[in-house]
Amino acid sequence: MIHVTKKNKSAIQRRLIPTYIFLIIVSFISVFPLYWMISAATNTSTDVSRGRIIPGSHFMENFRNLTSQQPLWRALGNSFFYAILTTVICLLVCSIAGYGFEVYHDKWKDRVFSILLLAMMVPQVATMVPLFKMFSKAGLLNTAVGFILPIISTPFMIMMFRQNARAFPVDIIEAARIDGLSEVRIFFQMFIPTMKSTYAAAAVITFMNAWNSYLWPKVIMTDNKAMTMPMLIANLITGYVTDYGMLMCGVLFCSIPTMIVFFVLQKQFAEGITGAVK
Repeated sequence: MIHVTKKNKSAIQRRLIPTYIFLIIVSFISVFPLYWMISAATNTSTDVSRGRIIPGSHFMENFRNLTSQQPLWRALGNSFFYAILTTVICLLVCSIAGYGFEVYHDKWKDRVFSILLLAMMVPQVATMVPLFKMFSKAGLLNTAVGFILPIISTPFMIMMFRQNARAFPVDIIEAARIDGLSEVRIFFQMFIPTMKSTYAAAAVITFMNAWNSYLWPKVIMTDNKAMTMPMLIANLITGYVTDYGMLMCGVLFCSIPTMIVFFVLQKQFAEGITGAVK
């Protein structure tokens, strides 16, 4: 019996060999652009143009050129400030909306939610001109409020919080109400701690969207002092000659924060996307 079990196990392992090979190839394809970006940041522009993929010794030279030609630290600071502020406010607003739509739902609120979801079909570009005119008249150009206001509440985030709120036990809410807790305390003291994985997943998505946002900041931020990292990267390729070593150095600095955020919260991100309640 043991011999048969070992034989079957070996047969299963042999059948999985093509799967392992496929996963190795896909992993290599996924990781190679990151490797190439790091390698290019350490080489000269000429070496990058020639297709050199071996790491070089010109990283500090590219870094000095980048900091001398572009306001790197200011752009990093602006991106961190805008992304963190957007993430905090978006999580608060969208979680309250999703919680309200689910806990206090009725026929009319469901219709409002359906109309809200239709907003996901409206292209962002279609709203740029009217938003710019509104914000220009309100004096919100080159301000943090102008940056975050259009994205602090998105239909996708509200839908995500509502779907995950369905896993929140209704009995706990009823028991808390009997004990005399207000609706505000139930939300902040019970709902938020229970839905930590959902908040982590939403934080990753919102932070990355805010950090990588380019089109809206390009429209609303007309002053170089309000430049973000995507805008800085775009400036590096607007000339007649592009220094690819310096460009990849800037892309590396732009990519590291989002990678760190994702790797730190990847477990909670997976749990939040699948609707886990902890």
